[in-house]
Amino acid sequence: MSGKSLLRLAASLAPLSFILSGCATLPASPPTAAAVATTEPSLFDAGMVSAADPRAAEAGASILRRGGSAADAAIATMLALTVVEPQSSGIGGGGFLMLGNAKGEVESWDGRETAPKAATPARFLDASGQPLSFRTAVIGGRSVGVPGNIALAAKIHAEHGRLPWADLFQPAIHLAREGFALSPRGFQSLSRQPDTGAHDAEAHTIYYGADGKPLPVGTTIRNPALAGTLEMLAAKGADGFYKGELAHEIASKVAAETPSDGRMTEEDIATFVAKERPSTCGKYRVYRICSMGPPSSGATTVLATLIQLEGFDLARLGPDSPVSWHLIAESERLAYADRDLFLADPDFVKVPVAALLDPAYLHRRGALISAERTMEKVTAGLPAPKLSAGRHYVENGTSHFVVVDRQGDVASWTSTIESAFGSGVMVGGFYLNNELTDFSFAPEKDGAVVANRVEGGKRPRSSMAPTIVYGPDGKLLFVVGAAGGATIPVQVIRALVGVLDWKLPVDQALAQPVIFAPGDTITVEQGTKLEAMIPALQALGHTSVRASQMPLKTNAVLVVDGRLVGSGDPRTEGVAVSQ
Repeated sequence: MSGKSLLRLAASLAPLSFILSGCATLPASPPTAAAVATTEPSLFDAGMVSAADPRAAEAGASILRRGGSAADAAIATMLALTVVEPQSSGIGGGGFLMLGNAKGEVESWDGRETAPKAATPARFLDASGQPLSFRTAVIGGRSVGVPGNIALAAKIHAEHGRLPWADLFQPAIHLAREGFALSPRGFQSLSRQPDTGAHDAEAHTIYYGADGKPLPVGTTIRNPALAGTLEMLAAKGADGFYKGELAHEIASKVAAETPSDGRMTEEDIATFVAKERPSTCGKYRVYRICSMGPPSSGATTVLATLIQLEGFDLARLGPDSPVSWHLIAESERLAYADRDLFLADPDFVKVPVAALLDPAYLHRRGALISAERTMEKVTAGLPAPKLSAGRHYVENGTSHFVVVDRQGDVASWTSTIESAFGSGVMVGGFYLNNELTDFSFAPEKDGAVVANRVEGGKRPRSSMAPTIVYGPDGKLLFVVGAAGGATIPVQVIRALVGVLDWKLPVDQALAQPVIFAPGDTITVEQGTKLEAMIPALQALGHTSVRASQMPLKTNAVLVVDGRLVGSGDPRTEGVAVSQ
């Protein structure tokens, strides 16, 4: 998006435009030696950031303009989202990050939250041994995992940063201290989820009026406590989060709001580690696709769905054919059957990633799909382990952002606090996640131990799928990711099929509707062409098809003729901003 386009957008969301001048007045600091010494030729005229909020996208782009790397800009974007999108993302949560470069080298980073070491498999059971209701489990300290985003940011900055750590905090500090305009989406979240949004007295003071109602759209929101936290972290680094006063406050407040099982301790926080994981890549037609492996199910679900479809000519069928969407739904059913049985934290459960993504296996699975009829029953395709799938809830408080810098370095980061406003617990001006509700509540099912059960120090399974695509020439082609819980893989699949098979422009690919088929019931996006296709899908044998609104939010950047073209999801306030 051009500067003029961004200004028009900012004006339409008035008074957002202050950030454009605010970010331009970052404290003057000389570029690092690494930035000065960078002489590698530029692949692109300008870098680009795509994020779910224009203020956060601009924060990242401002770092690129100062010579920052893709990793630097991604960190600044994550920090800004803590301020302007508190319902979805930020330093009180965690995430998964894919890094790539122009040579096709990729890294996978796991900043997923961990359960307290004293947590037990019975954490989300009531006194009679039955699973708690979701909202009961969410609100308060029981659902909070040790946040991972700051540890993740510190790791990648140490290896890939160009600008000083403190500089990356300045856009977010400016937004928190000087204020930002409450957007329509922010207002809607505050209205829909007051049980978490206003759970904490500190949060109620920031976002709600004396009448208990959310502040109106356009209200300037200031968060001096968060500004102070960010200033402290800018000065002290990750130790400021995981050790000392803030860690003590987090552990104390979470423990005080945890009814019984496995209260969080300062040691839990101090020992958190962001981990580099093996990159999970596969070939779809002529494209190399890399996404996040366990403890996320993103890579295996996305790649399995696509590779199972290689026997069908989706390009010829096109996006307006019910058969195209039928085939995608059938392949999703197969992929989710494997996902539910096998995916969990690889530090606790052996996940057969190589077997799940073996092309011969997936082509055999794909042969079960027919363009003319629906499979009657879908099961996992590999021998079942002595484990079971269990129940898994859907997160709605997530954000994805993409950064590509001029040198072709890439960051694709999905960041989350899980549900809207996370656990509702606020510390230092930011919400703490409810990520532990991504564990299966029941530790056993049908006499088998559930792979994704709660265990001390374990990371809950995720659906996040930050993705990087390289073309048949080995060059960077497409960077994409999404938010929306278990729908994340299908949003990414829809974008990949749209760009790679249907050759749609990136904005049109993200505008395509979503079909979600994790089992025998298919959900299509309400109010789209897919809702009109329900009779055709039923004629193909889908007996349970429903139209529904889903929490959809995708961001992406595509390389077109040697230049970057980005887009935010048209369902959201997301934008792409050029350097």
